[in-house]
Amino acid sequence: MNIISHLTRTVSPAVLGDDHSPAKESLLEQFYAIFAARLADHDTYGRFANENIARDDQGFYDRIWTEGAHRDQISRELAGKHNVDATAARGLIAMAAPLAFHEIKSLAGTTPVPQFLNDNLASYQHHIPAWASTVLPAGMLAATPAAGTRISDTTSTAPLQHTEEEKGSFMKALLPIIGLIILGALAWALLRGCQENPEPVATPVASEQQAAGDEQVAVAADVEPASLRIATGENNELYACRMNAGDETLQSKVMNALTAAFGDEANKCRADVDDNFATDMPAAAQLASILPIVKNVPNASMIIKGDTITVNAPDEAALQQLVTDLQAAAPAMTVQAEGPLDLQGEIDDSLTAADVAMTNLGDNPDPRDVARALSIQVINFELDKAIIPDANKALLDRAAKIINEVPDMELMIIGHTDSQASDDYNIELSQERADAVKEYLVAQGVDASKLSTKGMGESEPIADNSTEQGRFRNRRIEFVVNDEINVANEGMVISNDALDPDLNPLDSNNDDVLPDGDDVTQGSAIDPAN
Repeated sequence: MNIISHLTRTVSPAVLGDDHSPAKESLLEQFYAIFAARLADHDTYGRFANENIARDDQGFYDRIWTEGAHRDQISRELAGKHNVDATAARGLIAMAAPLAFHEIKSLAGTTPVPQFLNDNLASYQHHIPAWASTVLPAGMLAATPAAGTRISDTTSTAPLQHTEEEKGSFMKALLPIIGLIILGALAWALLRGCQENPEPVATPVASEQQAAGDEQVAVAADVEPASLRIATGENNELYACRMNAGDETLQSKVMNALTAAFGDEANKCRADVDDNFATDMPAAAQLASILPIVKNVPNASMIIKGDTITVNAPDEAALQQLVTDLQAAAPAMTVQAEGPLDLQGEIDDSLTAADVAMTNLGDNPDPRDVARALSIQVINFELDKAIIPDANKALLDRAAKIINEVPDMELMIIGHTDSQASDDYNIELSQERADAVKEYLVAQGVDASKLSTKGMGESEPIADNSTEQGRFRNRRIEFVVNDEINVANEGMVISNDALDPDLNPLDSNNDDVLPDGDDVTQGSAIDPAN
């Protein structure tokens, strides 16, 4: 696993924002390596193992390196090496430290962080400069040569011999070489003179290619990786399914694999197809092998995003076997078991990501992009309550201004719950929570006619309901454009007219008019919501 590449892809954009300075990016890469080496020390990590570190805790860096002289040396050395102002370097480091800490914890999964970092030392050790030995635990750099130095692994036991060269031998040795150089120059001049339209010696093709490459990298950095999220039920059926894809070609490829594994149940998979997402999925070619493995584990969940597969299951032995089997099926992917639920970390991460997405909307944004950005946040209502947490109010305040500024923007706010209570109770609670979000936005000046609400209860899970992590993800508020139509597969359309909840999400359709219209055991009273 390339830890530095992962942190560069996930943390650096959050730290640098629109500043795409190569010098600052390189500075952060080197800091990540030093930071990882520090966390690889059991004593250092032990001081924070049981703490909830906020993603914006810029004092965290000061607690990692408690000696001011060490902090000053790190910022001074990195600033000098990368030609960045020392004060700016210190600010970048302080912002990056807590974000990198969360990413490393996520990568480690159930493995203790120091063990994970020591096991993967080879992936980042070569980024650590020699001077960092004074700010890192003893022995961490023992195997790391100074940057740019080639150390031979061959030891000579022969005595040193000093020989005096014959005077003038050096010039004699050079004469044949000089002659060849002169002949080569004459031949080149003759050939160039024969050309009718000679090209300039320094045609700037490489520069143009580099500029084009830089532009492509900048575009790629703004694209979210394509993703697939599925969960299985008690009987190994497809319980939940969502995907994000950059085009219909990728959507069709994933849907074909889902259909091959789950049959008609794949039709319940909802897809968000938009150019905000990548048009490729590294695991797409292995889905035919991956999906049957997950299907064979009851109540399992899987998220494929970028080059990482994260899985969970309530049975620990089944979970570990799932990781092993998937790694064998997709050796190029990083397969990891989902770690314990870090509630505050999940909330903080979601708010940070939503804030970045809102910032990137620009002027006159597409309403669908606004809905996506707002749906990123976790609104963690208290148990059985529908009161907006203070943590979400600043983001909703920003949303209110955007909704007011964009003409004709109409959003539907949809509430979802886990399966811990009865269907009726969950529908009522999810409706109350959706209404609470609408009421807050209206109180901030949004025209009430721009907002509608719907309570879906437990009928549209996006994860399993058998683990704490899955239930947490199912309890959510989702924003969609009021006229949004979701095409799931082969012409199957889910629109807002179809948002009446299916009170039995485990069957193969969503057409219930009765409390469970396709199950005669549930009686024949008309659903009052219809």
